[in-house]
Amino acid sequence: HFLTRPLEATTNHLIYTALTEVFFTQVKIGMFGGICLGFPAIAAQIWIFVAPGLYKHEKRAFLPFLLWTPVMFAMGAAFVYYVMLPFSVRFFGSYQVPAAAGAMGIQLQAKVSDYLDFVMTLMFAFGLTFQLPVLLSLLAKVGMVTSRTLKDMRRYAYVGLFAVAAIFTPPDAISMLSLAFPLVALYEISI
Repeated sequence: HFLTRPLEATTNHLIYTALTEVFFTQVKIGMFGGICLGFPAIAAQIWIFVAPGLYKHEKRAFLPFLLWTPVMFAMGAAFVYYVMLPFSVRFFGSYQVPAAAGAMGIQLQAKVSDYLDFVMTLMFAFGLTFQLPVLLSLLAKVGMVTSRTLKDMRRYAYVGLFAVAAIFTPPDAISMLSLAFPLVALYEISI
């Protein structure tokens, strides 16, 4: 039910057109949830494997990044679900046209699998792009970038962030801006 809540603003049901569609949609939800909920354990196992090969100062330097990665991913996914998705659903649902005398109507009948793919793609894209502060902090820790470099490259970074937002979001300005503005804010926080 949590994936369909934003859809309730424009329609009261989802449809499915293949016999197995709902079953495989539930399997996808289970896998997506399992990966999201299991990531801390997976990351812990990777850390247990990698940590013995690191020096003590390398462990201290890397551990905060390992801890912040799932937090930032969850923030990106939550941003999609609570902020961006309701606006996108309303925007795309606004193209419905009621039937009138002598004119055909256009009605949204969202397929379960298409809607789930849309939501999961956005959550994954926003979760990944919200890793920007973690990535920039890691690059700064290694010495590849400095705060000064980030300030000097600000204009180019903004263009790049808007390009990333255009690639990862549906083809409408509201969706793109709803990713671009948080990315710019995260870039500024990283500085």
